[in-house]
Amino acid sequence: MQVHDIAVIRGDGIGPELVDAALTVLGAVTARGAFELRYTDVDAGADTYRRTGVACSPENLEYLRTGVAATLKGPVGLPDVRFPDGTEAGLLGGILRIGLDAYANVRPALLLPGVTSALGGVKAGGIDYVIVRENTEGLYASRGKGVGNRWAVSDTLMATREGTLRICRRAFELAAARDGAPSDGKHRVTCVDKSNVLRSHALFREIFFEVAAGFPDIETEVLYADAAAQALVLRPGDFDVLVMENFLGDVLSDLGGATVGGISLCGSGNIGDAGAYFEPIHGSAPSIAGRGLANPIGQILAAAMMLDHLHHAAEGDLVRAAVAGALDAGDIRLLPDGSAAGGPVAVAEAVAARLT
Repeated sequence: MQVHDIAVIRGDGIGPELVDAALTVLGAVTARGAFELRYTDVDAGADTYRRTGVACSPENLEYLRTGVAATLKGPVGLPDVRFPDGTEAGLLGGILRIGLDAYANVRPALLLPGVTSALGGVKAGGIDYVIVRENTEGLYASRGKGVGNRWAVSDTLMATREGTLRICRRAFELAAARDGAPSDGKHRVTCVDKSNVLRSHALFREIFFEVAAGFPDIETEVLYADAAAQALVLRPGDFDVLVMENFLGDVLSDLGGATVGGISLCGSGNIGDAGAYFEPIHGSAPSIAGRGLANPIGQILAAAMMLDHLHHAAEGDLVRAAVAGALDAGDIRLLPDGSAAGGPVAVAEAVAARLT
């Protein structure tokens, strides 16, 4: 039987209970006997920083990079864990994205059955697109490196040819493998930028069209970021795959999450040519930790994306179908604040039951 070594970062706040829910669902998948997942817990996050002075040790980062097939990560961060300058400590985004060279942040936005969109009148599946966000460059390349004083600060937006080439290729390859936009079935990649203002974004758009030339069967579209924000609300069904710079992807993927029932329903993958990790897109919500309120669907869908990455796409589809079926049948009941009745345990059991 094929065995995959998987690292598990349980995270902070609600992270451990979400990860436990995802592991319950993955246990139901592996019980079918097609493959085995072998887990190793890795100490990383805000509580790790509080105890050790580092969010992730160099040894653990190297293990994540070379010792496992993928990493399943819960949300991290605690409001009282801070650097001496007052900024939040213990976060892992910059550490893992750069350390694993996980350059593609893949963020699906899918309206699931049994979920009401804030847009109104949109049926399940009527919103189904993926934002592919460049993960290692852009404005966030200045993380911790801004230059300035109390009167003025400058952060640098970095875009390289190679970095843009590889994220655009990833977007077109993903579009080629999907079913197209819900409104017309067309395979389409939309480039989102502010190339009318920023030279770095102009380079991004130029390279986007260079890559597009190698995928003649896929339609292309270009939108300025402000126009894209409007279009994601007014005509979300027209989108298939969108590719963009780091900061824009951070903002617009949360907007997309709001249109499909909230970001608690959204998983994500941070994927490179070697290392990869999978997580929900929301934070650690320590105020509700341990209260049986947290919604683990984003974490479970991140686990399904991990199965895709491990070349078990059929099993990833089974997990997604089980989540959709449980929502549609009312086995999972979402509350107005985005939490789930019965919390992570009840949701995990409802999904796992459909897999067994």
